[in-house]
Amino acid sequence: MALSDRHRSLLTRPKIRRGAAPSAFREFVESSRIVTALIFIATVTAIVYVSSAGVTTDHLPVLPNQVATVRIVAGASFTYESAERTRLARARLAERLPPVYRLEQEHVEQFAAALGDLLAALAAHERSQPGPGRAAGFAAIAADFEARGPYRASPEDLILLAEIVPTETRADIFAAGLDLLREIHREGVQDAGFGVADDGGVAVVQIIRPDGEVGTRPVQSLEEALTYLRINLAAENVSREVSLAAFRLLRNGVRPNLVFDREATREREAGRLRNVPPVTVSVTRGQPIIEPGTRVTAEQYEMLMAHRRFLREHADLPREEGLQLFGRILLVLAMVLASVFYVRLEDRETFQSNSRLGLLALVVILNLALVRAVYSLGGVNFFATDSAWGSVLPYVAPSALAPLIVAILIDAGSGIFMALLISIFTGVIYGNRLDVIVITFLASMVAITAGHDVRRRSRVVRAAGLGGLTVAVFALLVGLADQSPLAVLLRQMGAGVLSGLFTGVVVVGLLPVLEALFKRTTDITLLELTDFNHPLLRRMQLAAPGSYHHSLVVAQLAENACSAIGANPLLARACALFHDIGKTRKPEYFIENQRDRANPHDGSNPSLSALIIKSHVKDGVELAQEHHLPRAIIDVIQQHHGTSLISYFYHRARQSTAEHDTPAVEETTYRYDGPRPQFRESAVICLADGIEAASRTLRKVTPQHVGELIEAIVRDRIADGQLDECPLTVGEITLIKRSFARTLVNMLHARVDYPGGEPAPAAPRA
Repeated sequence: MALSDRHRSLLTRPKIRRGAAPSAFREFVESSRIVTALIFIATVTAIVYVSSAGVTTDHLPVLPNQVATVRIVAGASFTYESAERTRLARARLAERLPPVYRLEQEHVEQFAAALGDLLAALAAHERSQPGPGRAAGFAAIAADFEARGPYRASPEDLILLAEIVPTETRADIFAAGLDLLREIHREGVQDAGFGVADDGGVAVVQIIRPDGEVGTRPVQSLEEALTYLRINLAAENVSREVSLAAFRLLRNGVRPNLVFDREATREREAGRLRNVPPVTVSVTRGQPIIEPGTRVTAEQYEMLMAHRRFLREHADLPREEGLQLFGRILLVLAMVLASVFYVRLEDRETFQSNSRLGLLALVVILNLALVRAVYSLGGVNFFATDSAWGSVLPYVAPSALAPLIVAILIDAGSGIFMALLISIFTGVIYGNRLDVIVITFLASMVAITAGHDVRRRSRVVRAAGLGGLTVAVFALLVGLADQSPLAVLLRQMGAGVLSGLFTGVVVVGLLPVLEALFKRTTDITLLELTDFNHPLLRRMQLAAPGSYHHSLVVAQLAENACSAIGANPLLARACALFHDIGKTRKPEYFIENQRDRANPHDGSNPSLSALIIKSHVKDGVELAQEHHLPRAIIDVIQQHHGTSLISYFYHRARQSTAEHDTPAVEETTYRYDGPRPQFRESAVICLADGIEAASRTLRKVTPQHVGELIEAIVRDRIADGQLDECPLTVGEITLIKRSFARTLVNMLHARVDYPGGEPAPAAPRA
């Protein structure tokens, strides 16, 4: 068969493998242990720098009454005026200042008036005639006297004073007694509850005079005042019985008259406190300010704030870092080595892929850099001078950023370990705070759980927002345990929620960049690619409708089969939709697009036809690269035929060779270039592609015929070695065959033949 010049040129043109050099370089970068070592060294160096350089205790948020987690010492010698110590000194002085009293005299005059009325009543009663009613009259006088106040009078004493003591003498005795009462009350009388001096002598108190001056004066007790009154009455030139009767009446006028003067006490206290000088505290370099494991007192908090204020004012002074660099390097090495062991044991695919390791390293460094940037805000005057706002910084740090990205781009297990790693470093940066470690790790776990199998970008923000809400709730609980003020709690809760939302927005923005940079594909992107309005799919609908329908069926077969074996059904669906896009360049050469048109292969050399058929793989890769499709789809386009034989044209070539006695046919000319399927979804699509094409030849669709067809195709693929390089197990292949049979039987079900060849009219829609 003669070949045209165009066909001959296609066969004789040397095959140039485009991108061979970049592919080799990419393979080297992906698998080289040298690159792995460089990633390890760069990660350790970056984490040490981010978490150590310039990290001091100066920026740690500290609140009064909070349990300290690190030891903070003075970085330089300084002095400051301590308002707290001054307050305590003034409080101690206020406790030592004696209260101020005033002397009340009103009740003495009230008693004098009552006593005058008593004496007048006695004088009037003396002039009455003796008789039986005379004694009753003295009792009435006593009762009237007692009604004037808290007084007591005995009728017998009144009878004694009226009948024995002359009126003039009686008046003199009681006038002298009133003078004694006034004298006693001018000196001051204290009650029994007032107490005595420390030495057991007379109590000395501060008494305000009428002119407003305060003086120190001794005061006598009630017992001492009564003794003084009795002795002085006995000195009067009267009998003992008369002096005692007069004493029993006059003692009613002796009352404690020492009254606490609150206003005078306050004014005198304020005057004395104004004269107390502020207490100046000297702190030497290296002196402990706060010790770990103890609650921060108001005095320690004031010293810490003064220390930070001094360091800000003297920025040129050398500072003592809170953590030594060597210790931080050991911590970073331990954590990175733990990460290496975890990845090697639980995720060998990541361990063997430098691109995945690079992704992990990049996001952890980025996340720690953001945490460190938030920590550095503690040195800004606004946060440094206001501890209430400074305390929100640990809850602002977006610690769930890297865990959420890793969970979406790699897997949830790596995301969980990343959450632990970031949480530990966040807690260490903020002064070994266990509460920060626990809260940030829990928030990351909530975000990872909520973002599992996420397929919409809004769900990413929602997942991160739930993580932020978790931070808010547990910040409230920890704050209540630390007895933090309500205003501080509200700020911390708001910071947690806003940080979660910010993390979600940043993750949504970073995902496309990281997908393109590290050739990763998320379910979000895959779901977007399954939109039938994608330019390549629209082009296939118009240029190669048969191939488009074939791709839809393959997508359904592959999606169901991947669901059955636990693979990624969305990945299988997206890859299956695009696996034959290369046929859009020469759609007429593929039988599903020919319809009633002539077959262009009828007049072609079999080897040329095989070349054209194989070219749809190369064309598909080029179209996928032009439209920036994910790497997984490009891999499926290359692998969905593996290195299988194009048997139709191979047998035609062998038949032609036998008829014309030409050299033997090279089988490699009629095999696809491969590679063979490398992952489960690619292998499923490879099987589904062959089974869907073969199912069109079935004349009778029954479960038995479909099962036999599937069994033959799968057996042929296995015998040809097409599944040797993918991780499918025998059990999974059995599940795949069952899924294919169930899907095909449902798709290719027969319809009822209607009489006359006309279908029954459709029932009207509700």
